[in-house]
Amino acid sequence: MSIHDQMFAGFLEKRNTDCMLKQINKLLMDNFALAMLTFFIFFLSFFVNAQTRSYSQLGNEFQIVRAINDKLAAEVYFGGTFSNTPSDKNVLSTNIQRYISGWMHYYYSPRWKFSSSLAYYYNKDVPDIGQYFSPEWRLSLQGTYYLNKTGFSLLTRMRGEFRLMMNEDGVYEDKYRYRQMLKYMKPVNGKVLRKGVVYFVTSEELMFKPSAKTTGVPFFDRNRFEIGGGYLVTDNIQFELTYINEFVPRDNGNELYNIIAITATFNNPLSNLKNRISSLSLNAREED
Repeated sequence: MSIHDQMFAGFLEKRNTDCMLKQINKLLMDNFALAMLTFFIFFLSFFVNAQTRSYSQLGNEFQIVRAINDKLAAEVYFGGTFSNTPSDKNVLSTNIQRYISGWMHYYYSPRWKFSSSLAYYYNKDVPDIGQYFSPEWRLSLQGTYYLNKTGFSLLTRMRGEFRLMMNEDGVYEDKYRYRQMLKYMKPVNGKVLRKGVVYFVTSEELMFKPSAKTTGVPFFDRNRFEIGGGYLVTDNIQFELTYINEFVPRDNGNELYNIIAITATFNNPLSNLKNRISSLSLNAREED
């Protein structure tokens, strides 16, 4: 083989290697989120035992989003949760939680978003809190890192919470919690989220707090796994239906929550309504 043939063969071998590495990298990125979620599920499944108490719940949430400028956005969440209780097996019999939360978001860069919120929770007969009235004020600080690729979106969210909760004696106590989430979203019938697109979503979240003492897992509070999908009715209105499995390990018996969650999101509803009314008025004048 001549030196030119050797050089050409080496070039082909390098090109084939580069193509193979690119294919491997694409395969890993496309399945990274699902692999991580599978790992967490198998890891946490070791803590489930026969003494686990199971609850069925129905949650609903409305989200109103308002863009302030290119860097800032505001959100308001309000919703509630229905659950069965040890004394009543009917899921819709007890409204255990109602809440309202205000968020401010700062988009530092295409990959980083920083947020803070203040929320009020009306808790009553929540299984993992107790069979009593326990209102809560919650302050949250959050950072989100996005890894957006063509065809899917992957993000990791870090959240610290300061919680002021009323105990059984009617005294407010301060509690702290840290939450780490990995979330994966993929449009089904398109490449980006827009009107008419159906999407798949799944997430895995671990929560830690100093007061949560569990056997063998110091400071581990709970694991929250979510899977489901959504649909964008318009570019500004979307609905999401998910199943949530929340596992709460405790020394005196673990708890497992099976939750069906319905979420409705409205982007800039007042501005969109104003534009719609203006458009209808203009069309009416033109017809006259």
